[in-house]
Amino acid sequence: MASTATCTVTASDTESTEFILPDFVSDCRYPMRLNPHCDQVSRASAQWLCSEAHLVEPDVTKYTTILRPGYFASSCYPDADAFHLKVCADFLGWSFKMDDWLEIERSPDVNDAWGVRDCCVSAYRDPVNFQTERYSGKMCKSYFGRFMETGGPGCTERFIHTMDLWFISAAKEVENRVKGHINDVESYIELRRDLSGCKACFALIEFVCQIDLPDEVVSHPVIMALEEATNDFVSWSNDIFSYNMEQSHHSTHNLVVVLMINQGLDLQGAIDYCAQLCNISLQRFEENRAVLPSWGEEVDKDVAKYVEGLQNWITGPLQWSFEAGRYFGKDAHIVKQNRIVKLLPKRPL
Repeated sequence: MASTATCTVTASDTESTEFILPDFVSDCRYPMRLNPHCDQVSRASAQWLCSEAHLVEPDVTKYTTILRPGYFASSCYPDADAFHLKVCADFLGWSFKMDDWLEIERSPDVNDAWGVRDCCVSAYRDPVNFQTERYSGKMCKSYFGRFMETGGPGCTERFIHTMDLWFISAAKEVENRVKGHINDVESYIELRRDLSGCKACFALIEFVCQIDLPDEVVSHPVIMALEEATNDFVSWSNDIFSYNMEQSHHSTHNLVVVLMINQGLDLQGAIDYCAQLCNISLQRFEENRAVLPSWGEEVDKDVAKYVEGLQNWITGPLQWSFEAGRYFGKDAHIVKQNRIVKLLPKRPL
């Protein structure tokens, strides 16, 4: 990491019952926007998700009314047309279901996780001819078949490659859970950058903008630094938002937990440390945007769209986190105001 955060808070002798969220809304100065097709696409994507994933209650309510993947997509891709936004919303809805399968339902074993990877990557490679009975693979065939209608060759390959990185990291996380292994800080950060799913979502920026960046652009250190800064901000802020839900499920795959265990911080100290890392990420983003090179007038226009798309991915998850009910339930607007999160009781093992 280019920068490091410092924190002097030490572990408390008493167990915490609440913590205070960082003031991300004030710290992040970028505008929060919403795609005008949000309502229309949200309804259509909810129908798709319920049908393709064979959802029944209470999952219908959970994945369509509480998680709101259409709203999430609309926050992160505010300028997409309805067609491209629908593909993104379907992908995010599928991602929510996959995340819960891996993180909360705790049902898969390591071999099954690798099997899902093989199935889904095969679906990406040939969404027309590849056949499978897995719901996860069928859903990939559906949204990625539509992706390939307009996605450029470079963009398409980047999506497949980064999704493969996600599947590999997800399988590693399942293995860690089975073995009871907890990463140290550096290895967690490395794993989290793939497991966040942000890298594939950045390929979707090209998709919705209908651009296909040249290899010399996507491999440039400044572009890669912008992506990493965005990824880190999304990851660390999400670890803070999701901590309460995850600790109630005894999950240790969270930077807050890793910091508490590896550095002896109490809960608020670990939260504050994460917040410092988030602010450092925003600083890195601006520093690298200020030194963007030029690749010529036409390419520079596409680069500008892409960098704005990364900026949208900084604000989009923040906006969604306080509008959807995934992390703060019906109290999301109250938590946004007072920033106090009361810990949920731990579920029986």
